[in-house]
Amino acid sequence: MSPTYDTISFLSDYGLADEFVGVVKGVIRTIAPHVTVIDLTHEIAPHDVRAGALALARSVQYVPPGVVLAVVDPGVGTERRAVAVEVGGGSGVLVGPDNGLLAPAVAMSGGADRAVQLTDAAYQLPSPGPTFAGRDVFGPAAAHLCAGVDLGDLGPAIDPITLLPGIVPLTRVDGDDLVGEVLWVDRFGNAQLNVDPEEVATMGDVLTLRWSDKARTAHRVGTYDDLGPGRIGLVVDSYGLLSVALARGSASDELKLHAGDAVTLTPAAGGER
Repeated sequence: MSPTYDTISFLSDYGLADEFVGVVKGVIRTIAPHVTVIDLTHEIAPHDVRAGALALARSVQYVPPGVVLAVVDPGVGTERRAVAVEVGGGSGVLVGPDNGLLAPAVAMSGGADRAVQLTDAAYQLPSPGPTFAGRDVFGPAAAHLCAGVDLGDLGPAIDPITLLPGIVPLTRVDGDDLVGEVLWVDRFGNAQLNVDPEEVATMGDVLTLRWSDKARTAHRVGTYDDLGPGRIGLVVDSYGLLSVALARGSASDELKLHAGDAVTLTPAAGGER
């Protein structure tokens, strides 16, 4: 018997200015009226698969069992596959394009149990054009899963090993330096790095950050308000990674740091900057 799901957690790059999110939720409601839809975010930058994958990976451990619907799909209408991936022994299914968007969240969920390609038109909406797969393919698939349709009925099985991997950058050591990258800048201007605190544990509490042609001293602190006015800090954020922070201000604006920027961390030598 197929699992019964009553929650869909929805992430996209649709924004809220247009009707896209509302239309997808309307389709879901029509097929599965009992379902609660949780909006994780719809403000992923347009076409930014990497940002969507990272946001999904950050979120997936906190969403309730059920279906995760993720749509950041610059290849919509092309040969890229539409897929549904079962995880957690059937406790959840991730639905979306096979472009790397789902891969980190699948890994965070313990890996794929089984996967299918969404090809059965019986579980899709008739489409006047190929450019709104969220409405016509992914949303209906998520809703039908919640209505009791078995994953295997949505399309042919595919080997999970063929799913496209996500692109999550790793740090590297360069002599005494640790080279990382800004993964994400939140709305408060904190710049999350792909750096585990343990990777800088032997560097002391004062480090030098270098990026582009710039350098600043940063202090490792426990909370934002442990920093003095104008002082740059490294804070362990709510996901357990180091973030570059400025007390009650935007470190991103102050330092001109953006997602994707390489940042080198090294023990500070000499005075502050």
